[in-house]
Amino acid sequence: MSPSTARRRVAVIGTGAIVSGSHLPALRHHADRVELVAAVDVDQARLDAFRELAGEDVAGYTSAGDMLDAVRPDLVLIGTPPWLHREQTVTALKAGAWVLCEKPLCLSLAEYDDIAAAEEASGVYASAVFQHRYGSGAVHARELITSGELGAPLVAHCQTTWHRDAAYFAVPWRGRWATEGGGPTMGHGIHQFDLLLHLLGPWAEIRAMAARLVHDTESEDVSTALVRFENGALATVVNSVLSPHEVSRIRIDCADATVELTHLYGNRNDDWVYTPAPHVPSERVTAWRTPAADVPSSHTAQLGTLLDAYDNGVRPPGSGPDARATLAFAAALYKAAFTGSPVLAGEISPGDPFYQAMHGDHPHWALKERA
Repeated sequence: MSPSTARRRVAVIGTGAIVSGSHLPALRHHADRVELVAAVDVDQARLDAFRELAGEDVAGYTSAGDMLDAVRPDLVLIGTPPWLHREQTVTALKAGAWVLCEKPLCLSLAEYDDIAAAEEASGVYASAVFQHRYGSGAVHARELITSGELGAPLVAHCQTTWHRDAAYFAVPWRGRWATEGGGPTMGHGIHQFDLLLHLLGPWAEIRAMAARLVHDTESEDVSTALVRFENGALATVVNSVLSPHEVSRIRIDCADATVELTHLYGNRNDDWVYTPAPHVPSERVTAWRTPAADVPSSHTAQLGTLLDAYDNGVRPPGSGPDARATLAFAAALYKAAFTGSPVLAGEISPGDPFYQAMHGDHPHWALKERA
């Protein structure tokens, strides 16, 4: 086996539900390309349970630093609570490991630029988990939109309307700026608006509103935005954890077709629907057929794409400027909502309070504390 196709040695940091339920199956699917060699968790009982599930050959550690020093993995998967992501990602990069980290990759643009600096110094890369991009349906939709096959994008809607009760926010780190980075904008809707940005490209201007309507949290429990894209398309974005009928949805009306995706936590080819405009001939519609292979959006699909990039020694998608653009959108949404003014792409830079924290030190939002 040549170095370019050798199995990559992988470690996981955090062994909770997202790692055992999503990352571990992804690793098993790609067992011909990866080997899980180590796991880290501060909770010994949880670590022991994960090692029993993953296999006896997986070494266990309660310190990420100790694991990195001892194991020197090729790739680190991070599934810890959000406030730990920046430090753990930077530490892994400095140890020479590529990183695939759960969303949000970090809690502010300032933290992201720390990660970018660590990438630059180490020569390795950190990607955020945005698995909805990587299913075959999303890949196909992006090809059709960016090629112009569906005509110019005109109007779009991005909806993450989910439901979370008080028990959900009883977990101490949820709903707090310093530990989660925000409410449903950062923790829930970020998956869908990342996919929207992936499909439509750069945005130019955003206007927004946010509120705490139900939950006693520091951050919002609902946000809405109006967005103008560089290509001229206009979009609405809704992020909610107040919605009994849960759904994730993207709709893009192009000049020649409407593209619709309706799902909840993941999608397959059949979840994407194309409706042609009346003037479109049938032979063009035939060309929009979904691909023969049906690859669900998943951690498995994203891990495969990352491993392809590793094997080819190139920056993986969902990292670098690509990942920063999604975080910058969240920061701009918060700034527009809290200040009541439109925000232009690129205006949040060092010196802007919304560069350092998503609440931007806004007195109504930043100073609320829960008992």
